[in-house]
Formats: sequence, C-alpha cells, structure tokens
Amino acid sequence: MARPCGGTIVTRMQGWDSAVLLVDLNSRPKEDTGSVVSIKSRQCRVCAVLIAAFFTCACFPEATGQSAPDRGGDLIARAAAAQMQNDIPRAIELYSQAVKVNPKWPDGWWFLGSLQYRTGAFIPARDAVSRYIEMTPNAGPAIALRGLCEFETEQYKEALGDIQRGISLGAANQPRNEQILRYHEALLQTRLGNYSSALKTYSFFAKTGVTNPELLVAIGLAGLRMPLLPKNVGAEQQPLVSAAGDAAYRFLAGDETSATTAFQELFRLYPSARNAHFLYGYLLFANDPDAALSEFLQELKISPSNADADLMTAWALLLRNRVREALPYAQQAAAGEPRLASAQLVLGRSLMETGDLNGALEHLQEALQLEPDNLETHLALAKAYSKSGRNEDARRERVLCLQLTKGTATAIESP
Repeated sequence: MARPCGGTIVTRMQGWDSAVLLVDLNSRPKEDTGSVVSIKSRQCRVCAVLIAAFFTCACFPEATGQSAPDRGGDLIARAAAAQMQNDIPRAIELYSQAVKVNPKWPDGWWFLGSLQYRTGAFIPARDAVSRYIEMTPNAGPAIALRGLCEFETEQYKEALGDIQRGISLGAANQPRNEQILRYHEALLQTRLGNYSSALKTYSFFAKTGVTNPELLVAIGLAGLRMPLLPKNVGAEQQPLVSAAGDAAYRFLAGDETSATTAFQELFRLYPSARNAHFLYGYLLFANDPDAALSEFLQELKISPSNADADLMTAWALLLRNRVREALPYAQQAAAGEPRLASAQLVLGRSLMETGDLNGALEHLQEALQLEPDNLETHLALAKAYSKSGRNEDARRERVLCLQLTKGTATAIESP
C-alpha cells in the first residue's frame, strides 16, 4: 500500500480489487456536501485488499462551522500534530482524551471515528461517527462512513440504510466517491436479497466502463441470486459466478451482441446452473419479452421449483393476453414466495383476467398489505372492484392511483 505523502492518504478498499483511495487531508464532512475521494487502479490480490480510510479529517475545524473547544486546547494541538505525522495510534489516543474533556465537540468525534476506521476498529469508529451525526444530522459523508463501518460489522440492513441516506445527502456528489458508495450499496442489496436493485446499481459501473475481476464476481452473485459477498464465494463457484457477471456486465454496458455470445458460452459450460437462464431472461425482458419468455421457460426446465422464474413467466404471458397459460405459473410463484408482493399481484391479476374476482381480490389485497404504496396493485384493485360492482371502492382506488402518480410511490420492480 502506498505511503502517505504531503496532504494525501492512500488507502485500499475492501471488496474492491484494484482500488486505491486518495483522500485529501483537508476534507471534512459538511452537511449536504461530499468529501473528495479519488480512485486509482492498482493490481492487488482480493484477499489483501483492506479499507484503511474513506474520508479523513483536517487539523482545523472550520468545515463544520464549529470552533475548537476552549478546553483541552493542548490535547487538540498534539492530536492534530500526531495525525499530520501519521502517528495514528497516538492521534486516536489524544482525540479520545479530547472528546472526554469536551464531548460536545463534533469535529473531535469525526476525527476520532475516521481515524479508528483507518485502523480497522470499526465498532468504536461507528460509535464515534454516530456521536458526530447526533450533532450534525445532515452530514452525508459521515452517515455514509457509518454505513461502511456497519458493513464491516455485518450490520447489513443498517449499513444499506446509512449508505443510501448518505448518498441522498450528497456523499456521492463527487464521481470518485460515488464509485465507492454505489459498489457497497450493490453488495449490500445482493446480500439482503434485493437482486434487481443490485443489478440496477451495478449498471452504473457498466455504463461508465469501470470494471475489475471482483466487480464481475459481485455482479454474478446478484445475477445468479446468491445472497453472498464476493469474499464468501468458494473457489469452486468462482468460475461460474465470474462468467455470469461478465455476461451481465456486457449486457448492462449496452454490448448486447457480445453479451449474447457470453451467455451462450455460460450455458455451454454450466448447463445446469440455477438462475443463469433466468438472469439472461431478466435482462432481455424490457426490450425482447419473447426471447425473455424462452429463457424463463428454459430456467424452469432446469429448476422446476424456481418461483422467480414462475413469476416472470406469468408476467410475460399476461402481457401477451395468454391469461390461462399464465395462471398456473402465477399460482406456483405465489406458493413458492407467499410473502413477495409481486407474486401476489401477478396471481391476483391472473385470477381477475380468468374470471375469479373473489380470488383476485384476496390476492390483490394481500399484495397491498405487503407493499401498500404500489401503483400497479392499486390499478389492479380498481379494475377488480369495478368488475365486481364495488364502485365506491373502485373510485377510492383510482383517487389513490392519481395521488401515487404524483411521485409518492412507484410500482413494484420485477424480482
């Protein structure tokens, strides 16, 4: 790892092969602004990649608008000097003493937390940054850094929430920051089973031409619907996952011809791989639903109990008004994933289109309970109520649809 020089600290990022962060020593988290972080390619083995820092702090507190505390001035000066000399253990010790003297000094908590993060002390770093956030609640970079701490402590749900909130508050406004945060966002989405969201997040890298071997593994995990982090992929799984990620990356980058070749090679090498055909069908669905349907059906030949493939097959058939063909797939999807709102929705729509209005309403209402602000569900309910002669209920749903189209909610994504 490169040594610090001048006003720059060079660090590596865990989960991001060939990434080096150059962090300006004079950057500090400001409310609604992002810190300056840059990424430079460097070859390194995945097992040796560690995050030593994401954001770091300056020696003076002007960035937060908070003046240095009157008490403990000598401690602060010595802590800042130790930091500038890269004596991180000593700086941590002195900043720890400083915040004990004045626990209401926000910059002290920030300095302490960011330095602890560099040393891999993620739990105390998380707690120190949390104290800073209590006093500076809209500091996007600090919230994002807490999310990275939580990622390391395996608090994955909390990490995703903090990273996404940090992004919303400007932590990713600098393109170089965005790569770090989007990558961890996608890793967490995959780990938590939000595979469609993860693929959408990974498309950022494909469209900007950013790639490396570990990124392809990460995309492959999302595409094959495996709730793992790249570091947890066994050696025997690496070739399959990497090949799936490479094919998906090509598609997301807009090179569909190359992607087709890559997917065909994937199918040849791994003919029984679960979710490989589903992945290709999922990517094709928006622009070539007929080809997508063929891939979903092929997936069901390999994995007959694949509820996601049943779900997408049902949707594809519904879109072609092949409602009686769609119904058994929708029933299997809902049976396999009863707590998935989109499975209840597709079954409700299939039952409505085949004339079973009571059954349709039961499943559409279940879908609404699972995801109350879903526009497609409200539209389907309005139609089902109207067909059932429940005009007041239909009118209520139409009003809700108008409200939702104003941006208060969005439709369910495909699984």
